[in-house]
Amino acid sequence: MMDNSMIVAGVDVGSLSGEAVIMSNGNILSQEIIRVRPLPEQTANDVTIKALESAKLSLDDIDYCVSTGYGREMIPFANGSISEISCHGKGAFWATPSVRTVIDIGGQDCKVIRVDDKGNLLNFMMNDKCAAGTGRFLEVMAKTLGVELRELGPLALESKAPTGITSICSIICQFEVMMLLNEGKDRPDIAAGISKAMARRVMRLVKGVGKKSDVALTGGVAKNPAVVKSLQEFLEMEIVKLDIDPQIVGALGAALVATERLKKKLQKETI
Repeated sequence: MMDNSMIVAGVDVGSLSGEAVIMSNGNILSQEIIRVRPLPEQTANDVTIKALESAKLSLDDIDYCVSTGYGREMIPFANGSISEISCHGKGAFWATPSVRTVIDIGGQDCKVIRVDDKGNLLNFMMNDKCAAGTGRFLEVMAKTLGVELRELGPLALESKAPTGITSICSIICQFEVMMLLNEGKDRPDIAAGISKAMARRVMRLVKGVGKKSDVALTGGVAKNPAVVKSLQEFLEMEIVKLDIDPQIVGALGAALVATERLKKKLQKETI
């Protein structure tokens, strides 16, 4: 068994944000989220240092670190790396063990992941060829509407009659939004149309993998209430609310993998 003093870290470096989770004996000690820096290693270092400071620890206190995300291979202080697909499955299952389907909407891709009753990966589908259905898509749409990204979801919830946005291509969607604005359509209705268009794109992946209850949503887009609402309408079921920040799920999964690897390492050393 791992001693209580053993400290592990999970670091998730994505395209738009970086997250770090510090754990000890299966408990989260601290977590941090930052906007990405110019280089992946800078993002990883800054977010990990912030998380360690919150836990009153330093880099020297980490016994094992696992990295994930786009920049996972470029983290000098990580002991190993793992795909974010496994991390999001493990992290969501740890937070809510009833979860069997995980929809992870990241900055530049979207993944739908199926896990078994132990949180292990069964199947997944991924969209990383098109910005539609990603956090980047929402950033572009918010800018086109002239609002902050954090305002897009609440604005959409004010809608009385969502506009129809037909394209699944983010570039064409941008032109559609501009045309709707020129036609004098209300911004809340356009924002709601954007949320529905995104949910429709994500549902293509869900249908490919197959939905199984419970369904959880991870990544920064999980904080957009209008996207959550639209996805629930298409899914025809509630999305379970995780007891943790949905944006740290990847880093949490990496920390859980770090825990497993450290236990195996210590067991080998004692044989």
